[in-house]
Parts: sequence; C-alpha cells; structure tokens
Amino acid sequence: MTQVTEHGGGVWSLRVPIPDNPLGHTLVHVLDTDRGPVLVDTGWDDPASWAELTSGLRALDLDVSDVHGVVITHHHPDHHGLSGRVREESGAWIAMHAADTAVVRRTRASEPGTWLDYLARKLAAAGAPEGHIAPLRAARTSGRPDTLPGLRSAIPDREIVPGELLDLAGRRLRAIWTPGHTPGHVCLHLEEEHPSRLPGHGRLFSGDHLLPGISPHIGLYEDTDDSPELSAPYEVPPGDPLGDYLGSLERVGRLGVAEVLPAHQHAFTDAAGRVRELLDHHEDRLTGLLGLLAAPLTPWQLAERMEWNRPWRDIPYGSRNIAVSEAEAHVRRLVKLGRAEPVAGTDPVEYVAV
Repeated sequence: MTQVTEHGGGVWSLRVPIPDNPLGHTLVHVLDTDRGPVLVDTGWDDPASWAELTSGLRALDLDVSDVHGVVITHHHPDHHGLSGRVREESGAWIAMHAADTAVVRRTRASEPGTWLDYLARKLAAAGAPEGHIAPLRAARTSGRPDTLPGLRSAIPDREIVPGELLDLAGRRLRAIWTPGHTPGHVCLHLEEEHPSRLPGHGRLFSGDHLLPGISPHIGLYEDTDDSPELSAPYEVPPGDPLGDYLGSLERVGRLGVAEVLPAHQHAFTDAAGRVRELLDHHEDRLTGLLGLLAAPLTPWQLAERMEWNRPWRDIPYGSRNIAVSEAEAHVRRLVKLGRAEPVAGTDPVEYVAV
C-alpha cells in the first residue's frame, strides 16, 4: 500500500506509523474544506511518525502550516499524540469530545507516576500477582514515568458536541458520540453523497469504534472520588463501558453509511454487517465467560482463561494489562445484566455466575 490513499471527494488517508505496535500505523484522514485542510486524528508523537505525516501532506501539495483544524476521534496517543505539534506549526484548532478532553486535563494535572500508581492499585484489586505489579513500582522510581505516552498531550480548544455539525466551511461533518473504547470517542458522519455514488448515506470516519477486522479494546471508566489523590488520570464516573460500546455500535449501524473510513487497517463497506459481527462476537464472549464463572474467579484469573489471539503465556506484559481490563469490562456487563455478581468478602474481588 502507498503512504497516501485518495478516497475521493476531497478526502485522503495518510499512513502514520505507530512505533513498536502490532497495529503498525494510524490512518490520519485529510479532509479538504473551504478554509483549508482539516485532519481527522494526527498519529503518535514520535519523530518517524511526524516525518511520515508531513511527507504525506507534501504528497498532497500541502504543508503542515496549511492545516486549518484537527478533529480527534479519541484521546489515545496514536490518535492525539501529534495534535499539539500540528497546532504549534499551523495555529490550527483542536476539537475533541468533552469526556476525553477531561481525561487529557486530568492527565496533564497529575504528577509523573500517578498513572503507574493507579495501574498498580487496579491490577492488585483485579488479582494480579505481585510479580506482575513489581515492574510498575520500579518504573515509578526510575525517572521513566514522565515519558509515558499521553502524559503531556495537547489540551483541545474546541468541543465536539454529539449530534451537531462541526464548523467546517463547505462540508457537512456530524459528530456521533460512540463511547466504549474511551468515554468520549466519536465517529464523524460525512453527510455528503459518496464520490463513487455508492448506495448509502455518506461516509463515516470511525476512529477505533468500527474496524474491519479488529474488535476494539473496551476501556474501563472509573470513579476518581474513591481516592483523595486523583486515583487515575484516565477515569470518569463508573458505568458499563461494554454496554456503552454495544449501544454505540447499534447507533452507528442505523446510519446506513455507504463506506467506513477507520483509523486502522483499511476502508470498507457494509457497516451494518460489521456491526452485526461485533455484536455477535461480544455476545459469544459473554456466554463463554458465564461458563468460566461457574466457579468464582478474579478478573485476572478470568483473563488467564479467556480466548485471545495467542496463549496467555505469549501475551506481552502491556497487553496483559489491556486483557485484564477487557475481562473486567465484560464482567461488569454480566453484573449489569444480572447474570453474575461479586462474591461477598473476597479481596481481591471474585465474581461468579448466577
């Protein structure tokens, strides 16, 4: 694949690499407007990623200084990482949903190491063994925490309001709130006829919400009031993130878009079909978890027993943390549905099917 892909109708995608990540790259989309180009996401804050972003823009006869605005689907560093540098070089505005902007603000306000302290506490509460937690405690005192991705992300200066059209001259881009992957994730519906006249209602910049071959990670939303020292920079009031994601999927499926332009992999059609696949996937996973929870298990023990794309022993350290939060998000859904419950008096907490 070439670095730059033209999608027609004043829309292009640029492949911006993610260092040391199996996803490989983020697809940064360029949307032409009457006031200049607008980026949908920007990519990871890394010199090689910046070089690829600026090189892709030059291939379109653009300079980064030409960028008029940046629309961020969600706060993760492979999407928001380069936004601040783009703004510095161009004066562009940055827009994000308020829930994810709150995440960015809390992250920047926290002391270096706060996130590592939080992660260690959460992993302990999920039943992680001390051997897994020890590297986090070591990193807390090594001077490394300040270099963790996302700790100094740019604060957006515009709010993306769900259901409203963004202020883009000559374009109709409507925000669709799709929480689940993050609390403030948005998809962006380009309400314009498809340039190839494919049947359907425009195109969808789907971020990480709807991908052609990946089921996105479901992030945990937590309560920051249970600890006096800001228990986590990535937390919002507690809820049911998997339920949020499934409801968001159904909302996107009803749009009837002609084509989906995701932030990873490749563009695709049949959004409704992909939505059905993902809904079925999570229903199958919930059913499988009920079988595992015939006996009480902590979220860590549950993650060890779940099916992943490789055996648990081969899952890298960081990916195990993601897997445990995924397991806990699914357990929360089962509790919400009345199909599982915590076992009274267990510490770390165990869950069992009911």
